[in-house]
Amino acid sequence: MSWTGKSKGNKTGYGIFIKVLHSLGVMPAYILLVFVAGYYFLFSWKSGRVIWYYLRQRLKFPLFKSVLTLYSNYYRFGQALVDRIVMMAGIRNKFSFNFDDEVYFKEMIAQGKGGLLLSGHLGNWEIAGHLLKKRFTTPINIVMYDNENEQLKQYLEKQTGQRNAKIIVIKNNLSHIYEIMEALENNEFVCMHADRFLPGNKTLNGEFLGKEASFPAGPYTIASKLNVPVSFVFAMKQTNYHYHFYASRGIVYRNQPNLQPTDVLKDFIAEMEIKVRQYPEQWYNYYSFWNN
Repeated sequence: MSWTGKSKGNKTGYGIFIKVLHSLGVMPAYILLVFVAGYYFLFSWKSGRVIWYYLRQRLKFPLFKSVLTLYSNYYRFGQALVDRIVMMAGIRNKFSFNFDDEVYFKEMIAQGKGGLLLSGHLGNWEIAGHLLKKRFTTPINIVMYDNENEQLKQYLEKQTGQRNAKIIVIKNNLSHIYEIMEALENNEFVCMHADRFLPGNKTLNGEFLGKEASFPAGPYTIASKLNVPVSFVFAMKQTNYHYHFYASRGIVYRNQPNLQPTDVLKDFIAEMEIKVRQYPEQWYNYYSFWNN
């Protein structure tokens, strides 16, 4: 089972949660999630096997802790989707944030080269985008595959508004590379998810949680070639209403002699392993991640 670029969920399911959020608020939506997460916990066997392997074989969790974390993974993923709707639609909420590493973003902006932000499907990047917009006037660009169901996309945008960032769509003709470079030249932030790829794309291998896995080559090649600071960023949910935003100090990898894209990958894996061990229930890769 490989990643297809499409997210789970349908128009009916999203519609129910949007109505609950508008009429009753965030906590009732979270209570509804208890049952939705229970359904996926019991019946979503394909994704369940993947997360079970991750918990038991890679993190070496004991049996009972693995069972609890598997359910918590589905529940936290549901919360991530709900929180995204809340922030995009401007629904009243009690969310608060810690942003201890704000100084690193100020340093990148001061350099005037923009900033390349590498993240993964860990935590909640949509929340991070809203947080950055509140703290800085610097535009944010998100590089992503445009493989969602078009009707579902239009429905969500109608209900919640546009994303809080400019979208750079990955295209086969590589025109997205020019958009990335233009954004960086304008001293803007460019965020790339650096842990997923579509079949047929170029990859790099690295040891993640004790076993070799494949990562998309593009983000690490760009990070090693461009004369811009690179930061690894994650927005992690700590309680129902509180997030912690993490960022590493921006590094211009191009300035390091004999550097290869795999060197950037090693640094990213080191940061992501720390966050995965700290927040094991918030890693949302529901496909076979490690190489056989």
